[in-house]
Amino acid sequence: MLRNSSTSYGLISIFLHWSMALLIIGLFAQGLWMVTLDYYDSWYHQAPQLHKSLGLLVAALWLIRSLWRLFDRLPEPEASFKAWEYKLGKAMHQLFYVVIFLLLLAGYMISTAEDAGIDFFGLFEVPAVLPSFAEQADVAGWSHWVLGWLLMVCVLLHTAAALRHHFIDHDRTLLKMLGRKP
Repeated sequence: MLRNSSTSYGLISIFLHWSMALLIIGLFAQGLWMVTLDYYDSWYHQAPQLHKSLGLLVAALWLIRSLWRLFDRLPEPEASFKAWEYKLGKAMHQLFYVVIFLLLLAGYMISTAEDAGIDFFGLFEVPAVLPSFAEQADVAGWSHWVLGWLLMVCVLLHTAAALRHHFIDHDRTLLKMLGRKP
């Protein structure tokens, strides 16, 4: 089933969730690795290009996922959810969307600080369309770093909550995102 049902997520939502999760965690790890490279390392110039292309891929998936959420329903929450759990879960998902957007925007602003476009895997270039400002790369770089760590904290909390629902509450929250039927 491609679309979400009242009891589980559809294949499109599942694909978007897990592909973004893997890319975002991978990009964070790559970012940590890239800052350890010195100028003479063979990856010093290649890694940022790969990071930018993968970041653009996340941006495309973020946009598709945001639009998909507007047109596809969400599965019903588990009956065992307390009101505060449901509200906290919704707030966390909204925070994910906002932080990912801001992180992508900061990455874009780093990359286009010199009014240069961003190459997407050698296929095409995303142009610099936002007006630049003094110290843009530094401000955007600091923001990108802070937002990256904030996103990883959110990922850890999200993962902990999913595991708690699965192993302690014994509900279907995690199984829904794994595509398991009731």
